[in-house]
Amino acid sequence: MKPLDPRLLRYSAAARGYLAVTVALGLAATALILLQAGLLAHVLAAAATGTGVAVLGGTLGLLAAVLVARAAASYGGEVTALRAAAAVKSQLRRRLVEHSLRLGPSWLAAANSGADPAASSGTDSGTGSAARSDGHRSGAVTTLATRGLDGLDAYFARYLPQLVLACVVPFAVLIRVTMADWISGVVIGVTLPLIPFFAVLVGLHTKATTQRQWRLLALLGGHFLDVVEGLPTLKLFGRAKPQAEVIGRVTDDYRRATMSSLRVAFLSGFVLELAAALATALVAVEVGLRLLAGHMSYQTALLVLLLTPEAYLPLRAVGAQFHASTEGAAAARDVFEILDTPVTAPASAPTVTGRSPSVRDTIIRLNDVTLSYPGRACPALDRVSVTIRPGDHLTLAGPSGAGKSSLLALLLRFAEPTGGRIEAGGADYRSIPVAEWRRQIAWVPQHPHLFAATVAQNIALGDPAASPGAIAAAARAAGADAFIADLPQGYATQVGEHGLRLSSGQRQQIALARAFLRDAPLLLLDEPTAHLDPVSAARVEEVLATEMAGRTVIRVAHDHNWTRGRVLTLDNGRLRQAAAPIRTLVPGATPVAVTS
Repeated sequence: MKPLDPRLLRYSAAARGYLAVTVALGLAATALILLQAGLLAHVLAAAATGTGVAVLGGTLGLLAAVLVARAAASYGGEVTALRAAAAVKSQLRRRLVEHSLRLGPSWLAAANSGADPAASSGTDSGTGSAARSDGHRSGAVTTLATRGLDGLDAYFARYLPQLVLACVVPFAVLIRVTMADWISGVVIGVTLPLIPFFAVLVGLHTKATTQRQWRLLALLGGHFLDVVEGLPTLKLFGRAKPQAEVIGRVTDDYRRATMSSLRVAFLSGFVLELAAALATALVAVEVGLRLLAGHMSYQTALLVLLLTPEAYLPLRAVGAQFHASTEGAAAARDVFEILDTPVTAPASAPTVTGRSPSVRDTIIRLNDVTLSYPGRACPALDRVSVTIRPGDHLTLAGPSGAGKSSLLALLLRFAEPTGGRIEAGGADYRSIPVAEWRRQIAWVPQHPHLFAATVAQNIALGDPAASPGAIAAAARAAGADAFIADLPQGYATQVGEHGLRLSSGQRQQIALARAFLRDAPLLLLDEPTAHLDPVSAARVEEVLATEMAGRTVIRVAHDHNWTRGRVLTLDNGRLRQAAAPIRTLVPGATPVAVTS
């Protein structure tokens, strides 16, 4: 690991001011060390010759002031370094989350096995296996953003201030000692490089053990998050105990790696202390012999003996703090790798001029669109051509793995077509900025996420400026008003993390209300009625047919029940048929074709 990673400064401009203050305080501490040693040597030499305390009163007062100033500089350096660490962590976390969102679910789901990125939304997997396909990467990102970046506190608060002192104090002490006694200066100059030499040798071994420790921690965090999220499925299929055994093995490996890192840290500390002690003893012996021989004054000998430990102390301290900072630095390197991952955005798309087309009055065409994922022999979509007109209601039907989720992923810009072209208003839809395109879309995945907030706050994510009346109207449209009224505090009820206090059907209705509240011209629904009872499902279907009549609605279904509008059947990535528009008035009734 580099002593100072410049990328930490490049990605954290907010911390540069704090680091500048830390360096300034380090320089001030260096000057105070030299002044303290000079004053203390003068006081001790004068006291040895019988000088009274009254005569040395001014010097003693100045020495006390220097001691206080040195303590203040040390405290101030650590405080500013902690503020720098907080600024760096905040900026890195924000950039990590923003970049991960730009990379999208396709990147999160792209495991080494080449899993289907579209499965990250959980759309084509009724058992929840899709959620597990991206668990390790999403868990690793979670570990990075939390426990990993927290390790930067030691890097900035302890390692960097000591690194500044290690670069300044030994040279300043060496110059001052050489000016007072050149022989001692030569001895310090020869022995001083031994400390960084041994530190480098130990650091080479530390790098490997720390990287292994961090990899195991990331694996443990990702796998544990994956298991917790899929615990109901694991319990259902009787696989909870084997997964607990896997977590136990990974935890044991992490324990051994941690103990190995601690063992290396303790041994390296012993080596550095021993080298510094031997070097200091060598200076003390030669100074004592020359003092006894009368070749050196008492005050000069005291000055050399007081400054010699200060020359080695910063190097020993930086070596010790290096081990405490390696975990945070290793996590930062992983963050930089993610930040350096390019976002898939083909440069061949033309740049739109003027106002971007609105989905509300624009025809969307998929012309021979093909989508292939790395590591998969067969394309997820194979030369699919569909025309979506404003106000169309389309149903994507077909078995699991047919490509329904992949088509939604293309419309959401989570993936880019590997063949063919998607047009919006006659122009390549990639010419529209991603943020502007997604602003016109409301999406309800099969497993929507609810935050640890109130019911009203979760619905209001569709439109943060919505009034309570609009939120209640959206809830009624989704059929959620009945169970919300039965909650202890109604719309002010906390739903818990991931909405665990609600049933899966209730979570789905909250997500539908969120989408209805969002005035988006394009509504993408992934199995919106899969977890609802027949009455609630019929109510949602009625709302889609009436209140959403002016919007373009594309929904995913495994069958043709309860559908309105055109039905597109996908099978193995190919469009097999375009069914005639159908309408169902009563759940379970026979679909009746509607002629136009």
